[in-house]
Amino acid sequence: MDGASAAPWGRARRGPHPAWIVAAVGFVALLGAAGFRSVPGVLMDPLHQEFGWSHGTIGAAVSVNVLLYGLISPFAAALMDRFGIRRVVACALVLIAAGAGLTVFMTRPWQLMATWGLLVGVGVGSMSMPFVATITGRWFVKQRGLVTGVLTAAGATGQLIFLPLIASLARDHGWRTPSIVVSVAALAVVPLVLLFIRDFPSDVGVRAYGAEPGSAVGVRTAAPGGAARALTVLTAIVRKPVFWMLAGGFAICGASTNGLIGTHFVSAAHDHGMPATTAAGLLAVVGAFDVAGTIASGWLTDRLDSRYLLVAYYTLRGVSLLFLPVLFGPDVQPSMWAFIIFYGLDWIATVPPTVALCRKHFGEDGPVAFGWVFASHQIGSALAAFGAGVIRDVQGSYTTAWFVAGALCGLAALLSAAIPADRKARAIAGS
Repeated sequence: MDGASAAPWGRARRGPHPAWIVAAVGFVALLGAAGFRSVPGVLMDPLHQEFGWSHGTIGAAVSVNVLLYGLISPFAAALMDRFGIRRVVACALVLIAAGAGLTVFMTRPWQLMATWGLLVGVGVGSMSMPFVATITGRWFVKQRGLVTGVLTAAGATGQLIFLPLIASLARDHGWRTPSIVVSVAALAVVPLVLLFIRDFPSDVGVRAYGAEPGSAVGVRTAAPGGAARALTVLTAIVRKPVFWMLAGGFAICGASTNGLIGTHFVSAAHDHGMPATTAAGLLAVVGAFDVAGTIASGWLTDRLDSRYLLVAYYTLRGVSLLFLPVLFGPDVQPSMWAFIIFYGLDWIATVPPTVALCRKHFGEDGPVAFGWVFASHQIGSALAAFGAGVIRDVQGSYTTAWFVAGALCGLAALLSAAIPADRKARAIAGS
């Protein structure tokens, strides 16, 4: 162990275990990164008004963002194995800051795609689900599930709770001000990452939280060449029907959350006379309730069949989307509040049962398999972000987009129902 690197943490052993400090800083980084990624959804109308860019064009930039977010995710853990958590996360935050800050100089659509799309997409993609898995896998043995749930909720909640602030800044000071705020906020988290995140508990002379003496958890090892393993696992799992059932359902999950609601809800509400700040506030409520929904879903996943949970989540989500077009109006009615609260509880409730099914059907390759399933989530998000914008441009409203998403959620429920039970898992998953 490097004594110099451990010394600053020595005093911390008398207080909270260093694992909680790492988790807390990870929570802040995830909360901010997700919030930064959600900003284009609020700025869609201001950008349309100033530059005349179509909703489809702006949606395309968002789709580049979410697509990169998903495609980089399976390799993020490999980057952290090779270069360390601190370096990867710090560099990711710098990319986010650069992408947000450079938008104030843009005059062409391709520049929007290069900044909010490419730079911010790569940045947040480097701090996605594998970041959560890396922290919890290295630093925790006890309460690993709880910490996973909280950090996962941070990733989804951050993109929603920032929206009211961004909308207010854009309304009062123009869209460039929130872009600068995002850039400065991303840079402000970098010192926290460099000071308080370490790669392994053994680097600071402690065991992982809850680990028994002699346990290998949290002990620094040689980098395992994770990028090659990610591709090897992908080659194996694409031959198995259960992967396509999980990936297909999760792609629809992404389309019906981040891609559609997260990107276009504010714009759609504004079409019906609702102030952008009010609509953004509703999405913030979604973010508040998704924490409770995720924790509850994790509790249910330990007790019920994960397949049936997914069937219920997708079915109820699809039905709610079919009703959404008639809920919009200049004011927020009780029916809209009901939709917002339900959608918040359901927003990322699909994650715990999906992770459990990947573990069940792919064994030790489960975490890597989930990385690729999560990539499908972001592909679905990207297609919805672009497609819904095109529908709005062509038809003048989002109504068709809500109906299509509702029908797709029904398909996701059918795919989930078709996932084999344990007794058939060996035959269909090829394990």
